[in-house]
Amino acid sequence: MTTWTASFIASDDDLGSAPILRREFTLDDGHGPVTSATLDLSALGVVEGWLGAQRVSDHLLEPGWTSYEWRIRVASHDVTSHLAGTEPGGAAVLALVVGNGWAAGRLAWGGGGGWYTDERAGFAELRITFADGHEQRVVTDSAWQALSSAITADQLYDGEDIDARLRDGSFLTPGPVTTPSVDGHEGRTSTVHTVDIGERALVADTVPPVRPLAEIAPVEVWTSPSGATLIDFGVNLVGWLRVVASGPAGTVLTLKHAEVLEHDELGTRPLRTAKATDHFTLSGGDGPDTFEPRFTFHGFRYAQVDGWLGTPDELRTAITAVQVGSDLTRTGTFASSHDLLNTFHDNVIRGMQGNFLSVPTDCPQRDERLGWTGDIAAFAPTASYLFDTRTFLGDWLRDVWLEQQHADGVIPFVVPDVLKYSPAEDFGKPDATAIWSDAGVWVPWTLYQAYGDTAVLEEQFDSMAAHLRRIRDHLSPEDLWDTVFQFGDWLDPDAPPEAPADAKADKGVVATICAFRSATIVAEAAELLGGHETEAAEFRELAARLQAGFRTHYLLDDGRILSDATTVYTLAIVFEILDAEEEAKAGDRLAELAAQSGYRISTGFAGTPFITDALTQTGHLSDAYELLLQTECPSWLYPVTMGATTVWERWDSMLPDGTINPGEMTSFNHYALGAVADWMHRVVGGLAPLTPGYEQVLIAPQPGGGLTWASTSLDTVHGHVAVRWELVDGELVVHASVPDGVTAVVRLPGLAEQQLSGGTHELRAPAAVPAA
Repeated sequence: MTTWTASFIASDDDLGSAPILRREFTLDDGHGPVTSATLDLSALGVVEGWLGAQRVSDHLLEPGWTSYEWRIRVASHDVTSHLAGTEPGGAAVLALVVGNGWAAGRLAWGGGGGWYTDERAGFAELRITFADGHEQRVVTDSAWQALSSAITADQLYDGEDIDARLRDGSFLTPGPVTTPSVDGHEGRTSTVHTVDIGERALVADTVPPVRPLAEIAPVEVWTSPSGATLIDFGVNLVGWLRVVASGPAGTVLTLKHAEVLEHDELGTRPLRTAKATDHFTLSGGDGPDTFEPRFTFHGFRYAQVDGWLGTPDELRTAITAVQVGSDLTRTGTFASSHDLLNTFHDNVIRGMQGNFLSVPTDCPQRDERLGWTGDIAAFAPTASYLFDTRTFLGDWLRDVWLEQQHADGVIPFVVPDVLKYSPAEDFGKPDATAIWSDAGVWVPWTLYQAYGDTAVLEEQFDSMAAHLRRIRDHLSPEDLWDTVFQFGDWLDPDAPPEAPADAKADKGVVATICAFRSATIVAEAAELLGGHETEAAEFRELAARLQAGFRTHYLLDDGRILSDATTVYTLAIVFEILDAEEEAKAGDRLAELAAQSGYRISTGFAGTPFITDALTQTGHLSDAYELLLQTECPSWLYPVTMGATTVWERWDSMLPDGTINPGEMTSFNHYALGAVADWMHRVVGGLAPLTPGYEQVLIAPQPGGGLTWASTSLDTVHGHVAVRWELVDGELVVHASVPDGVTAVVRLPGLAEQQLSGGTHELRAPAAVPAA
């Protein structure tokens, strides 16, 4: 375990820019050459490190966002090569550029910020090892100096301003430094002071870093009806624009970002108060200036460029979109004979990449970008198939428990929880709420199912148990969870745009069923871990109370469920609160309602991840396919027909006439409604775990919807598993690849169940599939 001796330091003066913190030092002599060097970085804010006149890595927005009140990550970098040109006894420079980031910048839609600190501060500890074992440390302390920089403004929501006239590379090399001044920006230097971080723990950063993921060229540059220069990058992405430009000194390029067009102009209304605008000021030097933000990010497909002095063709070659996100390892794939379905799956992946940026956020573009717990509760199974999420979500869950311990057992709506500083009045007094707070149970259980490691359950068990006890203490006398604020089936497509919580499904029904599921999971976790017999009995008893309360007050005599909405039947079926006869009736009623809707979506956040499973589980596979492949609004594929390249927040974020949904809250990059991809992997593709971690797998494709083939694959902790099926001359032909040491159970229509060991296999069965 590393013991750091460095301090957080901040400039004594406001330098009118992102500060550069600098220290010149001399390599210790008499110990031979440098054999290794490690630089640990952190910040109250976000930090970029420089050593030997080079950036120390391509990592971005370090140290990322945690619940800064209690823990701050420290990122470690091997910088041995950065000192290769410096001999013992020679001078070198270590420098940090510090942005506002999440700690010092504005967060949430209330307009406030600086919730975690009133001054941005940097932290660095450079450990240099020499041939004889001697170690030299260079650490941030009060002996450092601060300099002004060319970054004159930076906010995650609003963008970054860079003035190339203020650039000066002298801070990177030993010797005197200069700080240019121009147009009211006075180049300045300052002393620094140490910043007391109190009881906050410094923890080694173990999560995948944020870094550049792709570079995307424009597909079109044109002039809008208003005369604006617009650029289309072809896909909705998260990141920023790199621009190479020349022109007279003081020329300002203004870059505005948006996800969609409306009336052939940039559609910025969904951004709310986020400016999402970068300003780049040209130096007028002999060569072109290159601009690229580091301390902001935008969600966009389109950009408007004002102030460009060249031609549209020159702009096309001068500008590049840089996609950024947490660099997770891709693990799962899916493809099929249905082009729109393939595009939808691509959109799910792109949306996840954009929103898995340090924390699992709801959206990447407006004045929000928060770690909404309800979104990841719904999406975690899909996420953990498509990418390796173990360390990313495992680390986020540590903040769930920290927030919970400081909120009387309540898992908040967002983690890290900035809404406690800027409360959302529409949500009343925050308390545990179904699905959102259930993330504290559902996400660790998902990670256990995906990777087979009980460590996450062990680490999170106290959090899981505390959530259930909070629910228990807020049940009604009838053992129903209907006494506190509930989001319910948030964003039911039948709810008015201005009232996204006004769903058809009764909120108490939704919450009580979800509580039953959470109680059942925590009881199973207690039994699995051992040594928790008391808790297992406690939560089995709670589950029984919730089930009895549901049956008495919500399950009607004719087998219907109170509010008679698709979501209540969906949850009751999938979360197994019904007996077999009740489940069959619920499935029939669910299929009836789906047909009555014309197989258009009628569920919101609560029901959507599970409705196709509920239909499949109760013998209505063809109805599930009808729902999945619907293209009329609202449906999963409607946005695809409208040109979407990510999953939308609302089913109708864009209306059929091309205008943006009139609600105040709408985004074109929200992953939650893409959670149906989990069903696509398991049922359409036919690959599911039979035991946690996929040591035993189920191969059971269920063709339908007119699809003629589908394939899916997964890099499990035990190796690569792949399934491909196709319909050929009245037969279902299945090709399976199973790694050594893994057992596959195959269930195909008309055949007895069989087991496969490692290797490649071909199986054939009668093609008895539902009609298209």
